[in-house]
Amino acid sequence: MLEIRPNCEHCNKDLLSDSQEAMICTFECTYCESCVTGILKNVCPNCGGDFTKRPIRPEKLLEKYPPSAKRVYNPTDLSAHYQRITAIKAETINKTKN
Repeated sequence: MLEIRPNCEHCNKDLLSDSQEAMICTFECTYCESCVTGILKNVCPNCGGDFTKRPIRPEKLLEKYPPSAKRVYNPTDLSAHYQRITAIKAETINKTKN
């Protein structure tokens, strides 16, 4: 079951359970759409995977299955992140050549 984390890990923006801006990777790292598309270039700084829109839990299930209250705030080291993106792209190009 998704935790539905309450904030963007990079900028700490609040992301309510029904937020249309919440994006997650396969490990549920949670970021706002602005950070994902603008700063992170759609690459998760934690796992290197991509992002998708976080599903919205139906309101009638929120009481039984509440969203997480635990905030994860871990701003990304952008220099290291961009190096990782470059390495991922190079790896993809090398796989395509072989």
